[in-house]
Amino acid sequence: MARKKRGVPEINSSSTADIAFLLLIFFLITTSMDTDRGLARQLPPPPDPNQQANNDVKLKERNVLVVRLNFNDELMCNGEYMTIHDIRRKAKEFIANPMDDSKMPEKHPMNVPFFGDMMVTKNHVISLSCDRGTSYQAYISVQNELVAAYNELRDETAQQKWGKNYADLDEVQQEAIRKIYPQKISEAEPKSYGDKK
Repeated sequence: MARKKRGVPEINSSSTADIAFLLLIFFLITTSMDTDRGLARQLPPPPDPNQQANNDVKLKERNVLVVRLNFNDELMCNGEYMTIHDIRRKAKEFIANPMDDSKMPEKHPMNVPFFGDMMVTKNHVISLSCDRGTSYQAYISVQNELVAAYNELRDETAQQKWGKNYADLDEVQQEAIRKIYPQKISEAEPKSYGDKK
């Protein structure tokens, strides 16, 4: 008697799409995604169209802290070479002007909520300019130190007034401290200050 040829049974693949979908959902939920990080900067509001252009904004020299980075990542602050570790101390001293030095930003009276009348350096500006050959790491390090100077001053003021860090305060309290220490970092377009050899 002749034997019947047995066929290969088919695999039921109706549930493979469901399994693939479940695996996709699993990996989407359990995988951490890198978030883009950047520098926190608030852009100025757009100019009023009815306002006449006035490009002749003049700042007193004492109100500007000039920070420069050259193509060798050397740091200069108001004509004086310094290390990245010294810039925070210099910036804090410049922003606060605790001794009311005539070579540092001038102080103006201001009524600040929770603090009353205070003398603040509201017109100070930190001007940062880099060479086109400056490394990204040096640029970010200087930015971090300048922002850290503001953060430390704000934390110190918050600790003195409320016994908390600036980040732990409510929005109204933070706004009051920002009036005392407004963050004013101006960046110039990178230029070539020297040629690499």
